[in-house]
Amino acid sequence: MNVFVLHHVHELPDGSEDVKFIGVYSSEKTANLAIARLAQRPGFKETIGGFDAEQYEVDRDHWTEGFVTL
Repeated sequence: MNVFVLHHVHELPDGSEDVKFIGVYSSEKTANLAIARLAQRPGFKETIGGFDAEQYEVDRDHWTEGFVTL
């Protein structure tokens, strides 16, 4: 089973990114409908290109490499 995870990202004045988790949707269509609803809201309408819906398989590890903190 696959789902679509929707985030919105925009750059802050200091150069860092502000990432918002919007939701998890059962299809690309429902994720796109969420984008259409939010695209009229303050902040989102000025940064419409910040939406990203990615498809994920459930019950599967998606980050398996580990990590290093510098």
